[in-house]
Amino acid sequence: MGYKVARASEYLAITGGGIQDIKLAKKSWVFPWQSCTVFDVSPVNYTFEVQAMSSEKLPFVIPAVFTIGPRVDDPHALLLYAMLMSQHDKHSNHVNELVQGVIEGETRVLVASMTMEEVFKGTKEFKKEVFEKVQLELNQFGLVIYNANVKQLVDVPGHEYFSYLGQKTQMEAANQAKIDVAEAKMKGEVGAKERTGLTIQNAAKIDAESKIISTQRLGEGTKEEIKVKSEVQVFQNEKAALVAQADAALAIQKAALTKSSRVAEVEAAKAVAMREAELQTQVEKMNALTRTEKLKAEFLSKATVEYETKVQEANWELYDKQKKAEAVLYEKQKQAEATKAAADAAFYAKQKEAEGLVSMANAQGTYIKTLLGAVDNNYSAMRDFLMINNGIYQDIAKTNAMAIRDLQPKISVWNQGGAGVDQGMSSGGMKDIAGLYKMLPPVLDTVYEQTGMQPPAWIGTLRGAESRQ
Repeated sequence: MGYKVARASEYLAITGGGIQDIKLAKKSWVFPWQSCTVFDVSPVNYTFEVQAMSSEKLPFVIPAVFTIGPRVDDPHALLLYAMLMSQHDKHSNHVNELVQGVIEGETRVLVASMTMEEVFKGTKEFKKEVFEKVQLELNQFGLVIYNANVKQLVDVPGHEYFSYLGQKTQMEAANQAKIDVAEAKMKGEVGAKERTGLTIQNAAKIDAESKIISTQRLGEGTKEEIKVKSEVQVFQNEKAALVAQADAALAIQKAALTKSSRVAEVEAAKAVAMREAELQTQVEKMNALTRTEKLKAEFLSKATVEYETKVQEANWELYDKQKKAEAVLYEKQKQAEATKAAADAAFYAKQKEAEGLVSMANAQGTYIKTLLGAVDNNYSAMRDFLMINNGIYQDIAKTNAMAIRDLQPKISVWNQGGAGVDQGMSSGGMKDIAGLYKMLPPVLDTVYEQTGMQPPAWIGTLRGAESRQ
């Protein structure tokens, strides 16, 4: 008896009296009729090199490091670990082989469904898949993966896939660098040529612009001279034209005054008439608008009523058709449900009938086996018991008696009390018993002829039984 206390990374597994299965605790009293085991729950690193093969049948090695330990946050998992694994040292070959077997098996199965390109490029997804598959298997031992690290994939000697793939990547990078250098050199040479061409183009452009400006200056001087001469001539012509224009303007003004006075009179008269016409037009427009609005209101109201009526009729027809379709569908559903229920009931009845027949057959088989065991596997004794117990002999005798009765034979019995069996017997019941025994042989003969079965040995043997056998 003593008080046990486990360390920070340990647990106590106590079994024995007063404990139904296993008691896990950090500290507890341990009595003499109880057993206590201390087990460590700290995680352990397991390093493996898993040899796998991709879907293209290319072998390679996967170096992996798994940190695995008991699941301390789950009481059920910790109980499983205490029951199955706590008796073994975590560094023992048993635990190493168990963990390695689970990891290698799940990793090989997963890699077999992937190509080398998928394994190489999807390292993160591959690690996640391996983690999930292995964890699923370790759950049954109460273990949990704290960390899993899949290292760089390694080639198997004679199958240098990853080295060739690395060389390919290096060559592609070198070729791309060469291409980049060539493109930069090309851009530099093209840029220099472009700058030289632009310099020549700008110089030619400046020379041409200088010649144009010089020509423009010379032309502008000539134009100014011609312009001055033209302006002098124009001024002279304008002076003469102004005099003529003044004379014409005076005449025009006089005519205009006369015309204006007359036009004013005519315009006044026309203005009155036009105003009257405008007022009349406005009146007519108002009347026309009034009639138009009235007609529009009448026709629009009628059209609206007709449209709403048609819409209501169409909606009613659609609603009626929908309800009829729903009624037909509901009826079909009910019929289908009734048919299914009837079929289920019939199937259930047939199933129960078959179960009853099987149960009856099993019971009869058990009954026959029990009878055979009771008579030491004597088939004849069992058959005789069944015939007697089921009244077969009585039924055969009854059937023969009814057949003879239906024939209505006339039978005369002559009993003269002669010698033989009757001598020495009283005239009482012994005669009846003797008569009964005399009747047995014919009855047994009839049974043998109808069923082919011999009578039991305790009753007697048939006449000529030896010859029949």
